[in-house]
Amino acid sequence: MREFSSPAAGGAPTGGLADSVFDRAEREPGLVLMSRLVDGVWEPVTAARFRDEVLALARGLLTRGVRYGDRVAVMSATRWEWTLFDYALWSVGAIPVPVYPTAAPDQVRWILAETSAVACVVEDEDQAMTVGAVCDALPELTGIWQLDRGCVAQLAADGAGVPDALVHRQRLGVSPDSLASVIYTSGTTGRPKGCLLTHGNFASVADAVLAGWDEVIRDTGGEQPATLLFLPLAHVFGRLTQVAAVRGGIRIGHHAKLASESLLPALAAFRPTFLHAVPYIFEKIHRRAREAAEAAGRLELFEQAERVAVEWSAAWERRAHRTGPGPSPALRLRHAAYERMVYQRVRAVLGGRVRAVMTGGSMLGRELGLFFAGAGMTVYEGYGLTESSAPVTANPPRRPKFGTVGRPLPGSTVAIAEDGEVWVKGPGVFSGYLNHPRCSDEALCRGWLATGDLGELDEDGYLTLTGRKKEVIVTSSGKNLAPAVLEERVRAHPLIAQCLVVGDNRPYLAALITLDPVALAHWLRARGRPPLEVRQALTDPELHQEVQRAVGAANTTVSRAESIRAFRLLPREFSLEEGLLTPSLKIRRTAVAERYAADIEELYAG
Repeated sequence: MREFSSPAAGGAPTGGLADSVFDRAEREPGLVLMSRLVDGVWEPVTAARFRDEVLALARGLLTRGVRYGDRVAVMSATRWEWTLFDYALWSVGAIPVPVYPTAAPDQVRWILAETSAVACVVEDEDQAMTVGAVCDALPELTGIWQLDRGCVAQLAADGAGVPDALVHRQRLGVSPDSLASVIYTSGTTGRPKGCLLTHGNFASVADAVLAGWDEVIRDTGGEQPATLLFLPLAHVFGRLTQVAAVRGGIRIGHHAKLASESLLPALAAFRPTFLHAVPYIFEKIHRRAREAAEAAGRLELFEQAERVAVEWSAAWERRAHRTGPGPSPALRLRHAAYERMVYQRVRAVLGGRVRAVMTGGSMLGRELGLFFAGAGMTVYEGYGLTESSAPVTANPPRRPKFGTVGRPLPGSTVAIAEDGEVWVKGPGVFSGYLNHPRCSDEALCRGWLATGDLGELDEDGYLTLTGRKKEVIVTSSGKNLAPAVLEERVRAHPLIAQCLVVGDNRPYLAALITLDPVALAHWLRARGRPPLEVRQALTDPELHQEVQRAVGAANTTVSRAESIRAFRLLPREFSLEEGLLTPSLKIRRTAVAERYAADIEELYAG
C-alpha cells in the first residue's frame, strides 16, 4: 500500500464547537463575525451580538425540553438562522441533524425516526407540512419550529428567565469526543446512512484548513477575510465552511441558492475575499463569460486570453515544482495585456475581491483550473467525504498541481490499496454509521477509512482521482473502465450540461447527454438561427454534429475500447426534483439508468 502523510500543524482541539463563539466574543467583542441581508442591505453582526443571540436561543431550547445528547433536526436552505441553531444546540450539548429542504416525506420520516429526533426546525409552511405528514410515526418528536413564523424570537422570549449559568454548565460538559452531528450521506449507491461526526472531527479539520491555508485566506490587503456561504448546510462541506469561518474570525454571509442566476448577483453585492465552492460554479462562470464575449463579437479575444491564462498558470506551476523557469517575458506581456480586457471582468463576477477558492465535491478539469488561476483566482481543488468531515486533501498554497485534488491536510494520511482504492486516515475520520455496525466495520479498518474512490498518488503525495469503485463499468468483453474522467471531458464542451457513460455487460460504451438550455440558445443565436426548445433541437443535424465533435474530442484521450461509440441526447437535464441528482448535485447513476432504460436499450439495438 503506497501512502503519504502530512505532519500535524498544531495541538489537538479542546472543548466543543460552541466554545469558539464565547471565546471570540471575550477576546474581540466588536469583530464583525457575520453579515445578514436585511431589506437588501448586509447588516453587520459582531462577535458579542452573535454570542448573545446564541445564548438566548440556547436558553429557549432548554425551556422547550431539549437536553444534553438530544437530536434536533434542521430542515432548511442555507440561512443565518441555521448557523444560530447549530451553535445554540452545541451550547447545550444537543446534536443537530441536517435534513435537505427538498427531502421527500419518506426520507424525512426515515431520518427523524432513525435519529430519534425530539424536535425539527423547518423553514416554511411546506416543510412543516412535510414533517407533519409523517409525525404520527415519530413518537419522540415533540416540536416543529418554523423559521418563517418567528420561532427564533419566540424561543428566545421563552428562555428569558433561564440563568446563563445553566447553558454554560451544559456547554462545558462537551468534549472533542462528544457527538456534534449526524449527517446523512448523499445516497448515490443506496439509502443514505447517518455519519456520526464529533466536535473533534469538525474542529480538527477546520483548524487544519485554517493553519495550512492561512496565507491564502488572509491575503486581503489588511481587510478582514469574508466569505459568502452558499453551499447547503445540510452537506458536510457547507457545515465545515461554517465551523472554519467562526473559528477563524472570518466574516460570513448566507445565500440560499446554488443557481447561478441568483448566486452571481449575491456574490457581486457581498464581495467575498475567499470562497468554498463546487466545480459547477466555475463551469457556469466560464461558459457565461465565453457566451458574453461571443455575443459582443469578442470571442477570438476571449479565446486568446484563455490560452494565455492557461499557459501563464502552467508556467508558474512548473516553476513552483522546480521543473521550469516560470513565464517568459513575452508571456508576461501578453498576460498583462489581457488583464483589464478579460481577467478583471471574470473576477468581477465574484465581486472583484476573490483571489482564492477551495473547491470539491466533483472533478474540476485541469484546463479550467489553469484558466481561473491565470485570471487571478486560484482554485485549490480538494477531496473529502461526509465520513472524513469534508476535506482530507487539498492543493497547498502557492504549489498547486491542477487536475489533482492535492496532498493530505496537516495531520492526515492518504494511501492507495492494491486494487487502487483510496484509503484515508486522520482526525476528521468519523466514528461510524448510526445503527449500521456492519457498514461501519466495512468502511473502517484500524483507523483507516476505505473511501470507495479510485485514485493514484504521485511522488510528491498529490492525489488524482480516477473514479468510483462501485461505478467501474465492466463491458461484455471483460474490460474494466472508470467512466468519471471520460464524462468530465465530454462535459467540457459549452453545450453539454451532463454526461453519463453506460456499458455494464455491453459490447461498448455509450452515453446519455443533456444540454445546457442557456448555452443552446446562445449557440443558435450565434449561427443566426431561430430559437428552439431543447426537445425540438434534439433532432437537429447540426447540433448532433457539434455534440459528436465533443464526444470525439474526449475519445482521443482514451483507447478505442474505452471510447464512447454512441450517445443519446435527452430532452431535459437530470434534476434533484426527479430524484436523479443527489443534493450535492452528483448523478444518481442507478436512478438515471432506470429512468432512461428504454433509451439505453435503443443505443445498443442491432
